[in-house]
Amino acid sequence: MERPVTLNINGRSHTVQVEPRALLVHVLRDTLNLTGTHVGCDTSQCGACTVLVDGQAVKSCTTLAVQAEGTRITTIEGLARGDTLHPLQMAFWEKHGLQCGFCTPGMILTAVDFLAQNPDPTDDEIRHAIEGNLCRCTGYQNIVAAIKSAAATLRAGNAGAAA
Repeated sequence: MERPVTLNINGRSHTVQVEPRALLVHVLRDTLNLTGTHVGCDTSQCGACTVLVDGQAVKSCTTLAVQAEGTRITTIEGLARGDTLHPLQMAFWEKHGLQCGFCTPGMILTAVDFLAQNPDPTDDEIRHAIEGNLCRCTGYQNIVAAIKSAAATLRAGNAGAAA
């Protein structure tokens, strides 16, 4: 039996009727039309469904929508500020960190969480952080370069904000 659930997604409140077993990824895509969150494997192996829940990267294909009630959810659609791309979105574009783009939203959201914890990572630390996100196109080198570039941009921005 469906019940109402209120989800805070990208700064907006959405009350939707869901079955208790409804997965967050399906509510995002099918009910709220936030299709940037992708379904790749349904087993939490590929990371294409990654979103941020209270700032932490979470695979939405193994999260029930009812579990997300009372949290702050950020999808790829919520990263940009108006027409200004998030530094990770810009870096993926500038460093060619994507080809087909299917894994890109999950990669970027995983990297947002990672860089919040480690603002000056090594290449090996970046590779370890994205191990749960699979890409079938790029070979990962440009993804690592994009994350490293975004880290530098974010550090420079934070240094400017502190001054």
